Amino acid sequence: MTEVSGEPRDGSPGDGLPGGGRLAGKVCVVTGAASGIGRAVAERFAREGASVVATDIDADGLRRLAEQLPQAVGTVVGDVSRDDDARRMIAAAVDRHGRLDVLVANAGVLPLMEITEASAEDWDQVMAVDGRGMFLTCKYAIEAMAAPRGRGGAIVCVSSISGEAGQRGQAVYGPAKFVASGLTKHLAVEWADRGIRVNAVAPGTITTERVRRLRGEPGGSEYLAAIERLHPMGRLGEPAEVAAAVVFLASDDASFITGAVLPVDGGYLAQ
Repeated sequence: MTEVSGEPRDGSPGDGLPGGGRLAGKVCVVTGAASGIGRAVAERFAREGASVVATDIDADGLRRLAEQLPQAVGTVVGDVSRDDDARRMIAAAVDRHGRLDVLVANAGVLPLMEITEASAEDWDQVMAVDGRGMFLTCKYAIEAMAAPRGRGGAIVCVSSISGEAGQRGQAVYGPAKFVASGLTKHLAVEWADRGIRVNAVAPGTITTERVRRLRGEPGGSEYLAAIERLHPMGRLGEPAEVAAAVVFLASDDASFITGAVLPVDGGYLAQ
């Protein structure tokens, strides 16, 4: 049995969390949940009534998340690119709650470099986490959802505008996000008749911790100002705005939607 840190949610009136919500009663795994979009998703899922298993390689970040939402969030420390760890993340939800309803495959790394600056090791690292890690967590989630005692479910992959269109400085990161968008479409078709929906969000540039750090780096402020101008809404997005879209795709409100890649990008891809 896989061990999960954190106290399970019991849904009691005194747990300080809403009893209803769009994901009430659903069991969800969120990868890359220690910070950024993943953390925002885990927090929003908890507010929507879900029981969340949050995973990441960042043990301290997961601990802080679990302390914030002790009755809604359990944690598993691991690396999505490792087969045993990915399997363990999914097994944690099934062992603890008896099933899995939702996977948010979010874990990823985002290096900014042109191809002449990148090494084969850079390529392998990004493809291991953003590509292989998404493949593995989707694989084991689908096995759980399609098992004899499974009842279908929803998967939301986190792609990017870089998985739909080209951008400068993303010759390593962007192709991995094309993997995310492509995997979404193929899995959606492959598993639709088993009651498993697979969709993706394609965020624009979002003010994650990594993006905020750019403002203090040489040339970072100028770079971000140029990026803001590329988004027709004239600003960057917030993690909570991506989380809101993920909640919709994971919920029963999206019951007839599968294979979609939803831009959350301030109009970037509409140009």
